[in-house]
Amino acid sequence: MIEVRPFGQLGHADHGWLDARHHFSFAHYHDPDRMNWGALRVWNDDMIAPGTGFGTHPHRDMEIITYIREGAITHTDSLGNTGRTDAGDVQVMSAGTGIRHAEHNREDVATRLFQIWIMPDRAGHAPSWGTRSFPRGDRAGRFVVLASGHAGDDDALPINANARVLGATLKKGQVVDYPLGADRLGYLVPARGSVEIEGTTVHERDGAAISATETLRVRALEDSEIVLVDTAT
Repeated sequence: MIEVRPFGQLGHADHGWLDARHHFSFAHYHDPDRMNWGALRVWNDDMIAPGTGFGTHPHRDMEIITYIREGAITHTDSLGNTGRTDAGDVQVMSAGTGIRHAEHNREDVATRLFQIWIMPDRAGHAPSWGTRSFPRGDRAGRFVVLASGHAGDDDALPINANARVLGATLKKGQVVDYPLGADRLGYLVPARGSVEIEGTTVHERDGAAISATETLRVRALEDSEIVLVDTAT
């Protein structure tokens, strides 16, 4: 089963320096039918203007994955971590028992990103942060695990959740399969391009909530870059 959530119908907040679209209830956007999808709690589609960003603020007990689509983000936190994550790359912050952080666009161009929050498998993990390069070419025609709480996903950034975040780049007409499992939930967003899933078209930056699907088959209707979350129900 697939429910498409068109980009134009997502929650929207334009703060000038930040233009945000919300796939799920967040901040002042509230929709009781879009609180979460399994352990996936937040999927924000953000544009951050040059020279601006999120000032220091706290989080706890949440796995926060940032997928940079364009530009870059510079991170600092209360653990002493500092790092810059470029377009195509991913950073993960496990808020755990508590962390304070800031995220700024130090570039001369707008930064566009997906920020994904996944609920942890339990409260009280130690907080941590990490970033890793995932070249788009390495994802050509196949799903690559970007962040994972599953054993064996050694090349992925670790998260404390029963979930995976995956990415793939597809040429027009290419097909890629993912063994989701009928007892799991998927949420897929094309960062660019458009795809077809079980006869349903998902356009650029739409969201597709997927359930009761043993094998997820995605066909690119044009050159596409896709991000998928696989989560427990």
